[in-house]
Formats: sequence, structure tokens, C-alpha cells
Amino acid sequence: MKCPIRLPLLVAVALLAAGSVPVAVAHGRVRVPEPLGVTTTAPVSAENARVGVLIRGGAHYCTASVVHSEGRDLIVTAAHCLTGRGSGGIEFVPGYRDGRAPYGVWAVTRTYVGDGWKGRQDEDSDVAFARVRSRGGEEVEDLVGGNPLVAGRGVSPVGRAVTVVGYPRARETPVSCTNISTAYGDSQQRIECPGYSGGTSGSPWIDARGRVVGVLGGFQEGGATDDVSYSVVLGDEAGALYGEATSG
Repeated sequence: MKCPIRLPLLVAVALLAAGSVPVAVAHGRVRVPEPLGVTTTAPVSAENARVGVLIRGGAHYCTASVVHSEGRDLIVTAAHCLTGRGSGGIEFVPGYRDGRAPYGVWAVTRTYVGDGWKGRQDEDSDVAFARVRSRGGEEVEDLVGGNPLVAGRGVSPVGRAVTVVGYPRARETPVSCTNISTAYGDSQQRIECPGYSGGTSGSPWIDARGRVVGVLGGFQEGGATDDVSYSVVLGDEAGALYGEATSG
């Protein structure tokens, strides 16, 4: 469990964010950084500013990231980060470091959780979206940008390099690790990276093209150990939920 609080046809959704820059991961013809599977402190960068913490009751407890949307106000995280007792009063802080909010604090105004999670906490439905309130007439994506999200039947990053950026609850800076994702059954994917402890639920899995292709969660709410993490494969259900969230 990566969240410290346990809360009870080919279709592709690929919307490119203006100014999106791929993170330094690669596959195929593009160089893959070595060594793989090593967790380090994520550097300060424009790309990593899109990843931040979810805060409730004054403490950060999960990770989320900005994804591109028409309203420019959308974040993605794990479903178990947005449900359960006390799920109100959530705030998102992109680029959080050492207790500081360099891009402001953004109040969550609406959440989008699939029926599979709401009905029976189906681990294959552990992905969710949320909209955040504008600040001074500016949307969060206007400030930090947003990664495109890719979802749909037949769309999977399995066997490719992905970078996972997230915030352990015990740290005040994010961690980053790149490795090759592997399949876990038909509907889940896994990655071996050490140090992804409680608080990293909701961390985006970002491919070589700067696209979100997974969200840390799913099996055992992201994994029972710090060294192996999981994500649902973002299939039709995630694509439909994303469509609902972007349409408002």
C-alpha cells in the first residue's frame, strides 16, 4: 500500500499539451539512461513541476500530477487517494519541496472516480481525476503545463521505459526512477524501483514522449513493498473517465 491512509476497436486518448517536454526516459531508438531501476531525488525542472502532493489536514499523503485538458484544470491520481472518510478539503501543491509551494496551493473542487472503484474498490479501477479551482484567473496548467494522458484498449507501456515521480510521505522532496515496465496479469503493470513508500500513490508513470501511461496504484493500492510498484493499465474505463472529467 503506497498511500499511508488506507481508504476504504482501438481507442486512444492522446491530447498534447502546449509546450510539453518529454522527461528523460527512452525506448527503442532513443537512448535509455543507465542504470535503470535506481531511485534518486527528482531534480527541479519544468516537467517535474507538474507533479505535486495532495494535502489534507495539513499533511501530504498522496501524489498527483497535472494532465492536459481543455479546461486546463485537471489532475490525475489514484482513486484510493480521493475516496473514503475525510476525503473533503483536499488541496494540490505542484512542485512541492521542503514545505514550500512555489506554484501555489490549488483547492480540489470536483473528483471523478469510476464505478468499479466506487462500487467494490476494484483494483483495476484505481485511477481518478480531479479538477482544481483557478487562482487569480489562472488555471494550474497555464502555470506549470500538463502532460498528455494516453488511455484505451490496446494502448499499454508494458515493455517500455517509464519514469515514475512521486512524494514519499517521509520526505519533503520527490523521488524519481526509470525502469522497464512489465505486465502483471492482463490489466495491471509493475515496475521495480526502490524507495516508493507511503505517499507515492498517484505518482504518474511517464513514457519517453512525456505522456502519462500509468498511475501508481492498483494491485494492493500500489504494492505491499517499497521496491515494487503497480499501476492499472489505462484502458477503456480510464479513457471514459478522462473524457467525463475533461467535459466537465
